[in-house]
Amino acid sequence: MKPRLNLSAELAAALDIADRAGELVRREYQNFVAIPDAPADISTHVDRASQELILTSLHQRFPQDAICAEEKTSTLETVPHIGPRAWVVDPIDGTRGFARKTGQFSVMIGFLVEGRPVLGVVMEPAQDLTTFAWLGGGCWWKVGTEGTASRSRVSQRATVSEGVLVQSWAKPGLPSRPVVALAPPKVIETYSGGVKLAMVARGEADIYANTYETFRDWDICAGHILVTEAGGRVTDLAGAEITYQAPDFAQSRGLLATNGRIHDEVVKRLGS
Repeated sequence: MKPRLNLSAELAAALDIADRAGELVRREYQNFVAIPDAPADISTHVDRASQELILTSLHQRFPQDAICAEEKTSTLETVPHIGPRAWVVDPIDGTRGFARKTGQFSVMIGFLVEGRPVLGVVMEPAQDLTTFAWLGGGCWWKVGTEGTASRSRVSQRATVSEGVLVQSWAKPGLPSRPVVALAPPKVIETYSGGVKLAMVARGEADIYANTYETFRDWDICAGHILVTEAGGRVTDLAGAEITYQAPDFAQSRGLLATNGRIHDEVVKRLGS
């Protein structure tokens, strides 16, 4: 049996840094002029400022660790991107929600050890809501920097027919693949994979299926462990294990996060 990881220093750092990045993003958000037609691949100066804050802070505290992140910033160019200990950062996940001023975006800080997610923080600046987890420590949520943390657990719904699906915004009149395959009684649409995974971890949704052809490690890493530590399951769309640190940090087999109880049924329906 492998010894249990002591992640107290990493957790304290990730929470502190996420709080500070969230404060920066929230301050900028208040003065940001909305871009109603913001494209899906939009990036803003706030993304880059948030990333530099996160990366410089992580590198100062853990100078030997690798870091991979979404934006091309100066600090990212100076550090290794793959290693046995690697931080995975999305400075604003759901920038479209930020730019359109929907409030649907998050700051995501994940941590891999030997390619396995062992810690994750998803901070939602507009709500001042942080959901976090670490390996063996459970999943927790809190409001505000001084808020008391409460335990987070997935829902207990036992069938897809009563499940709540959370997904990205669909084009009007064009139901998504998960909606067609699962016919859920309730669908929640939001930007940010981090927000979606946190909702599954908090029991507010039962299913999140990412069916994009390609996405990246930073889109899912922090949220991955939230779901598993809250009692749920995370796999690719075929039910296989998610792997990290592939070339270009690409994920090409999709992602499925559920409360666990309905996971196999969802895999079967999505694959049929």
